[in-house]
Amino acid sequence: MESKLRVGIIGATGMVGQRFISLLHDHPWYDVVCLAASPRSAGKSYNEAVKGRWAQSIEIPEKIGNMTMMDASNVEEISAMVDFVFCAVDMDKKTIRELEEAYAKAEVPVVSNNSANRWTEDVPMVIPEINDEHLKIIDAQRKRLGTKRGFIAVKPNCSIQSYVPVVNALKKYRPTKVNVCTYQAISGAGKTFDSWPEMVDNVIPYIGGEEEKSEQEPMKIWGKIENDKIVSATEPVISAQCIRVPAADGHLAAVSISFEEKPEVNEVISILNSYSGKPQELKLPSAPKQFMKYMEEDNRPQTKIDRNYENGMGVTVGRFREDNLYDYKFVCLSHNTLRGAAGGAVLIAELLTAEGYITAK
Repeated sequence: MESKLRVGIIGATGMVGQRFISLLHDHPWYDVVCLAASPRSAGKSYNEAVKGRWAQSIEIPEKIGNMTMMDASNVEEISAMVDFVFCAVDMDKKTIRELEEAYAKAEVPVVSNNSANRWTEDVPMVIPEINDEHLKIIDAQRKRLGTKRGFIAVKPNCSIQSYVPVVNALKKYRPTKVNVCTYQAISGAGKTFDSWPEMVDNVIPYIGGEEEKSEQEPMKIWGKIENDKIVSATEPVISAQCIRVPAADGHLAAVSISFEEKPEVNEVISILNSYSGKPQELKLPSAPKQFMKYMEEDNRPQTKIDRNYENGMGVTVGRFREDNLYDYKFVCLSHNTLRGAAGGAVLIAELLTAEGYITAK
C-alpha cells in the first residue's frame, strides 16, 4: 500500500477501543488520526481521558496519548478527517444504529464491534475465514443508504469466534446438532480484576443475551444472500449456555456435535490443522498463517497458555473424542478481544481494504 489509510476509533476509551489502539498504533496499512468517545471525554487528551483505566499490556503510544478526544456525535467533522472508522461505543442499540448509519451516510465506511446492526438484513456480519462472500451485500446496502463509499460491516459476538470456525471446517460432514457451553473471560464485559473485584474466585452462570447470540448469530454467518438481504441458515441447531469465569482474557467453549455423516477423528484433526480462508490466501497483515491448531495434550487448550496462539488471532482445539449422546465432543479457545472483538474487526477491515470496499478518499 503506497500510503496508509486514515482511520478513526469511535469509542476509543473503552476496553475494545483500547485494544484497537494497541493493534493499530503501528499497523502497516492504517494510521490512527482521530479518537472519539462521549461528550465528557471531548477536549481532553487521550491520556487524560483514560487516566487510571488503561488496561492494555503496552504503554499508551506517545502520539495516541497526546491526541485530543472528539465527541463521537460530531459526525461531519470526524468524517472529514478519516477514510473509515472503527466503532465500539457503549450506548443503547437504537442510538448506535443511528450513529453508525450517520457515519455511513457521510460516506465513511464503518467497521463495527457493536451488536446493534448485526441483524440489519443488508449488513454483513463476518468471520473473515468463513463468509467473506457476504461482503457482496454491501452493494445493496449502499443503494439503500444512497451512498457511494459509506456502508456498515460488523463482527459477530466474541463468544462464537472459537467454536463456529471448528464447526464450519467440518461442514462437509453436515453437522446437525451442536451443544455448546462457553466459559467467558471478564474482558468480554469490558472489565479487569481491578475494576471488577467481585469476579475474583467467582463464577456467574448467566450472561444476559449471550445465549441467544451464540445460538442465532452463526445462522446468519452460514446464510445466503437472496434478494438484497442475508437469509439465515436453519442448520445445524445450536443450544448454548454462557458462563462468566474469573479469567482475564480468552473464551473457552466445550462443544458436543452430531453429523449426518460421522467423520473419523484423524480426518477431523487433519482438517482442523489445515483449515484456512481468504485472510490466509491474501496474506492480510493480521491473519494467522495457521488459523486453527489442534493440541494433542489431554489438558489443552488452556486460557492462560493457549489464548495467545498466533498472537491471539487463531483458534486452538483439543480433546476431540466420542460422546455418549452426540457423535463427538471437543474444547476450543480463542482470545475474545484480540480475535473476537477488536482484532476480528481489524481483520475484517483488512479484508474490506484488500477487496476494494475501503479506499482512500
